[in-house]
Amino acid sequence: MSQTFDDVVIGAGQSGPFLAARLAERGRRVALIERRALGGTCVNDGCIPTKTLVASARAAWVARNAARWGVAIQGDIKVDMAKVKARKDSVVAESQRSLATWLGGTKNLTLIDGHARFVSADTVEVGGDRITGSRFFVNTGARVLVPPIPGLAGVPYLTNSSIMDVDTLPRHLIILGGSYIGLEFAQMYRRFGSEVTVIERSDRLIGREDPDVSAEIRAALEEEGVTIRFGSQVRRVATSSDSELEIELSSDETLRGSHLLLALGRIPNSQDLGLEAAGVTADARGYITVDDHLRTNQPHIWALGDVNGRGAFTHTSYDDFQIVAANLLDGADRRLSHRFPIYGLYVDPPLGRCGMNEAEARASGRKILVGKRDMSRVGRARERGETRGFIKIMVDAETQRILGAAILGIEGDEAIHSIVDIMYADAPYTVLLQAVHAHPTVSELIPTVLSELRPLP
Repeated sequence: MSQTFDDVVIGAGQSGPFLAARLAERGRRVALIERRALGGTCVNDGCIPTKTLVASARAAWVARNAARWGVAIQGDIKVDMAKVKARKDSVVAESQRSLATWLGGTKNLTLIDGHARFVSADTVEVGGDRITGSRFFVNTGARVLVPPIPGLAGVPYLTNSSIMDVDTLPRHLIILGGSYIGLEFAQMYRRFGSEVTVIERSDRLIGREDPDVSAEIRAALEEEGVTIRFGSQVRRVATSSDSELEIELSSDETLRGSHLLLALGRIPNSQDLGLEAAGVTADARGYITVDDHLRTNQPHIWALGDVNGRGAFTHTSYDDFQIVAANLLDGADRRLSHRFPIYGLYVDPPLGRCGMNEAEARASGRKILVGKRDMSRVGRARERGETRGFIKIMVDAETQRILGAAILGIEGDEAIHSIVDIMYADAPYTVLLQAVHAHPTVSELIPTVLSELRPLP
């Protein structure tokens, strides 16, 4: 069986469905092909389920620490992991149903279940059927990196996907990797009640962040009882006679745990797409090469989302959709190079980050001004009794443009947007300096920080 479409979208993550719908609304005959589940990582085992679990973990933490706010709770705080998982499943299912209803009711849009593989530059094969199109949009995302550790294949390790199925409390969760995903699960499961150990090969957490950010997050996690082993490589993994996991480290120490979570990075879902048959190029890591408009070397094929290596977040994937849709349908000239990096780390307190980090700012050769204020001097943080963290903003001394910022503290993931919006407006920092923000908020201290700029040491 063969079918012909105007546009073929491969993958229903955070770019594919929205682009497919926009194209279909313009009268294009569109196929949207998905081999697993609508919504991609974000909906199924990423942002939505993990942040739902984070909310449950925070509720447990607040309950245990209620006396800090003058609230007495009698008895032990217990976490029902089956109910926690059921709540997460319910939130995910609602998102899945919403997507299915919307896409299924979109005129000119055909949903196809299965794995697509290029057999030529204008045809893919799905379950033995041939699908031909004039334009293709690849949105296949990424998956967890499974390292070649001796013995790993023989033990029941977890990934960010499979841990979503856990409905009991791990006695001791060992996490390989001290970066974004690993740290969120570390704090989450510690708050649920597990013993948690993080194994990080370098000398600090989340190495792409500034050292002061890494140090503050480490302090927050260790204060809650998370154990972190730095400078450690895993030599071997095995299962003991009593069904415990044994993790042998390069330090000659062996850790024993009940569960093992891999959080060492992700790799693109590009190896089984038949890119060679389509003549599409990828880099050495497998990321599909794109230009500033997200086109591949084949002018009728685009790559969007995590698979192109130009952003590993739901919001960057969605922006990829907006770039392509605006250029193809609205006559715009939107580009990847117009985008500022922005993301959050959803430990508690959360981190909001945008623009350059300190190392990037120094490497740029600019004259840098920096303002920094501890959250202990922020009224909202004191009132909430959660004063860990700081606000840090870097500015180009000559152009007065904001280069980057980190807000590590309560509501930092929200407050960061007032900074990135000024960056997108290409306005000098003085616009934000003179702005009047509501009191008492975290954002109201941003102008104060900008009034205290000093040369970067």
